[in-house]
Formats: sequence, structure tokens, C-alpha cells
Amino acid sequence: MKPYRKWLLLVLLVWLLLFLSLLCHFLDLRPSLLPRSASDSGLTGTETRCLRPAGVSETDWRRRRSKDYYRSRSLEILQRLWSGNLTAEMLSPRLQKVLKVQLSSNRHQVVHRPRGVRRSGPELYCELKRRTRIRTVDGTEEPFSGLGWDRLVPSQPLRTSQYQRCAVVTSAGAVLNSSLGGEIDSHDAVLRFNAAPTRGFERDVGNKTTIRIINSQILARPKHRFSSSSLYQDVTLLVWDPAQYSSNLTQWFQKPDFDLFSAYVERRRLRPEQPFYILHPDFIWTLWDLIQDNTEDQIQPNPPSSGFTGILLMMSLCREVSVYEFVPSLRRTDRCHYYELYRDDACTLGAYHPLMYEKMLVQRINQGDQDQLRRRGKVSLRGFREVRCGS
Repeated sequence: MKPYRKWLLLVLLVWLLLFLSLLCHFLDLRPSLLPRSASDSGLTGTETRCLRPAGVSETDWRRRRSKDYYRSRSLEILQRLWSGNLTAEMLSPRLQKVLKVQLSSNRHQVVHRPRGVRRSGPELYCELKRRTRIRTVDGTEEPFSGLGWDRLVPSQPLRTSQYQRCAVVTSAGAVLNSSLGGEIDSHDAVLRFNAAPTRGFERDVGNKTTIRIINSQILARPKHRFSSSSLYQDVTLLVWDPAQYSSNLTQWFQKPDFDLFSAYVERRRLRPEQPFYILHPDFIWTLWDLIQDNTEDQIQPNPPSSGFTGILLMMSLCREVSVYEFVPSLRRTDRCHYYELYRDDACTLGAYHPLMYEKMLVQRINQGDQDQLRRRGKVSLRGFREVRCGS
């Protein structure tokens, strides 16, 4: 081959390589538009590397694609949840596995019920109103009556409290950077959960607390400082502990999940003026029955979350209820609580509690518009007194 032909071929090869390089650079395909993997698209390793933007390493590129896929998948799940069409099969493989484990265990010895039916929003509202009867331990049943609890528990039942406008503020990590504090504090009563603080987070969660629902671990474990922490003072307290599904009060008293009774008696004697109630375990399992009867899937045989319990409590006590970040907004994150760094995507859609199904029910009775739900994580509900149902 003559020398000038060799040079010509070399120049052409250089121009071809330069053209391909420029083509890859200017196309700069976004990760969200790429297939999940090379095998899904039929692209070879060389071709997928070509799609990587210039100056980005293979490791960073894969990490970016993984993060972008997670965001895309998370948004898809949110949209399904907002539209009421989310099913367990759409969750991540890890969450599906966790749910299967919970479904196969039955530590509370729940008597399974047939799968429920999907009622319309108005029908579901009336079903909730008919079956939600707030019940607390009032000291009139054994073994509490024999222990003199009729004089220990508050004389004024919790269910007689009445408010106009109420807020339910979840502890979800998505509350961070919401700037909802002022709006939350404008309500007549605000419900919070467990050890969720307000100090340092006032801009996002507000400062007012009227009622706080706590689980029995708060009373039993010293790390929560139940007897001294300001979180549990100057508010109405409602504590819950899951008994076995079919156990009676005596069996529950003898073997609770955590010993709440000792701390309850001590607090009532030291601060008899503070409204402090124990949620009746029959009420907790009544809510589980309610969720299952209105869900077409088999739900976890575990008690409902305190969030769902709190929502129905405030619907019983208030004329209007605003719920923040129970059904997650676009701020959804795998951060479990706004005041902790711990992350787990199961905190949003549930593993132990039937959270996904609780959120679906609440979404179906939402009276607010979709924009409020998507941007602000706000569900607007009517109190049961405002719901008109037939006989």
C-alpha cells in the first residue's frame, strides 16, 4: 500500500473516532431515560460506556443511574399511591420479601378474616364512622376493677373532648424542609407521636402539642426518660400496647408487650391532673378488622400503626382534620423520622404494621385536592360528626 493511502486511512479513522466521541458527548442521554440494565436494551458494555457523559467514571455513572432509577421508581410508587392503585407486587423486591415474612408469622395469633371489598369514598367514610368507637381502659373491668383503677383513671373520658380544627403530624422524614410549622400551629389541637420533638424543628412541624400517642416502650425503657422528659408533660397522653388478638384483659395485664402498667400507675399518682389514658386493646384490633374488611389483599397480622389510630381518634374528636405526611408527598424519603438519621424505605410503606393499606384507605377518603397531597403531603378529612350516613 502506498504511503499516502496509509495516511488517508489514518486521517479517516481519526475523524471517525472524533465524530463518535462528539456524538456521545452531545447526545448525553439522561440516566432516567436509559433502560434498567444493559441486558434490558441489548446494548453491549462498550455501547453503555459510550452513553456515559464525558468526565464521569464508571463507578460514579453506575451510582448515578442507580440513584436516578430509585427516584424514578419512588415517584411511580407515589403516583400509584395517590391514585389508589398501589399493590404489594409493585414494591421493591426487598419490601415484598419483608411483607411475606410478616404475613407468614402470626405472633399475635390473629384470627384471619376473609379478604375485604373495595368501597367507594363515601361508603368507606360511613363504614369508618360506624365502627370507630374510641375505647380506653376505664377501670370497670377485671383485673383493673379489683385493683381500684376506677379511681385511678381520669374521670373525664377521652372521647368527650371536642375540637374544631385539628392537625395530625406524623414523624416522617418528609416533614423536613416543609415549612408547615405555622400552618400546623394554627389548628385548635395538634396530635403527635411517641418521642417526636418540636424544639429545633418548629419551622417544619410547629410547636403546639395537644395530644401525644405513645407506645408502651416509651414507658418501659429508661432511655426515653418518660418520668422526666418534657415531651410527656403538659399534654394529653394516650398509650397503647398490643395484646394478643383474642386475649382478655387479665391475660394482657399479666403479659403485655412492654410493662406499661407500673409507669402508668406511678404517673397517675404523681400527676393526677394530667389526662392520661390507656387505649383498650379491643379497640386496636377492631381497627385491624376494619382495615382487612376494606382491603382486597391479605394484610399483615399485626396491630395498626399509631398513625392510623391517631387519625381515626382525631376524626372522632374534631370537625376538621388535616393530616401531614401520612400519605407521603413529593418530599418522600427513606429517612424514617425527621429527627433521626436512620433510613429504611420500609418506614413509609410498612413491614410490621399494615401501613400501605392504612395509607390507601386514608387516601380514598381525602377531601382535599391532589395538589395539596403531592406538594405538601396534606390530607384533609371531615370529622365523623360532619359525615351524614343512611341508616
